[in-house]
Amino acid sequence: MLYRLRGAGYQGYLVGGGVRDLLLGREPKDFDIATDARPEEIRELFRNCRLIGRRFRLAHVRFRNEVIEVATFRALHEQGDDADEESEEREIENGRILRDNVFGTIEEDAWRRDFTVNALFYNVDDFSVVDYVGGMADLNDGVLRLIGDPEQRYREDPVRMLRAVRFAAKLGFIIHPGTEAPIARLASLLLEIPPARLFEEVLKIFLGGYAVQTFEKLRHYGLFAHLFPQTERSLAHEEKGFPITFVARALENTDNRIAEGKPVTPAFLFAALLWEPVRERAAQLRTEGADEQVATQQAADEVLARQIERVSIPRRFSVPMREIWQLQWRLARPGASVPGGWQLIRAFGRATTSCCCAPSREKSSLRWRSGGRASRKAIIPINKGWSTS
Repeated sequence: MLYRLRGAGYQGYLVGGGVRDLLLGREPKDFDIATDARPEEIRELFRNCRLIGRRFRLAHVRFRNEVIEVATFRALHEQGDDADEESEEREIENGRILRDNVFGTIEEDAWRRDFTVNALFYNVDDFSVVDYVGGMADLNDGVLRLIGDPEQRYREDPVRMLRAVRFAAKLGFIIHPGTEAPIARLASLLLEIPPARLFEEVLKIFLGGYAVQTFEKLRHYGLFAHLFPQTERSLAHEEKGFPITFVARALENTDNRIAEGKPVTPAFLFAALLWEPVRERAAQLRTEGADEQVATQQAADEVLARQIERVSIPRRFSVPMREIWQLQWRLARPGASVPGGWQLIRAFGRATTSCCCAPSREKSSLRWRSGGRASRKAIIPINKGWSTS
């Protein structure tokens, strides 16, 4: 794909997490491409391409058994910029970028990306990595740093706070103090994000193999309370380590299955995260005279209705969640010394759904070129500059 773009007279680079993971010696989950070709021009080059998105116009190109995301270089947002073209193609409301299809250069595109370690461009011509933002230094130091003013970048897209926590947990990086400082104060901005988008982010957070570490960081920065407010309130009341140990055990179970290459299902994950609010509400309904099954059904209805106001849960997952909760009360043992809940993990920890594992790829030998605003240029072989181990 890169060679076809270049053969047609366009620039084309691998960019983002795939380049970052290669440099860290990890197996990339996917690859993204950045180019100066406009979306319509990309579609003309690749017959198996479709254009998606209103907020950010992107091209999805099917390559063998994978879908490669191809994005056009985008321009920096300049305060006070009121050009007619930009007013039509870029929409900003209360600091949040609602739509941004103003195209620019590779350097502008690098500076408008979120984290320095995700703004590295792999050049297929000379097998080097182009770095405009100091991403190689941060990668070497194990530091996650936002590009630009952190508060402004979080206000542009509050989901960046979730991404910061997720990447820090996944990569084992520390969050730069300047990037970290505003998170707790701005956590409530997540309330402005559509529930459907937060559902996709929650899947990335908890089904990436680092759910336990990410969960702890989310609670530390006050982000979890805006994703699962009912669960957060339940976690404030512990009884013999429950429910915090139960939630941690469910997340650990999920991490272990992913590490072993076994399938996982979001239904089990969401059922475990929301079980304690369901259990508490069902217990309250039983004291009001409802029988066990009716109480569980009503509690499930109420908890799910409140939850989908924050994070949407598609019906294909909410239905099996209800079934898990309905069976849970049958599994609970009368007179148990701890609150019911452990049975849910025993019974449904092996719940399965189809999942894909990326095929193995050989590690590439990369070099990097620093092409900052002063047009610095230096080629450093990766095996001499730093270790990929």
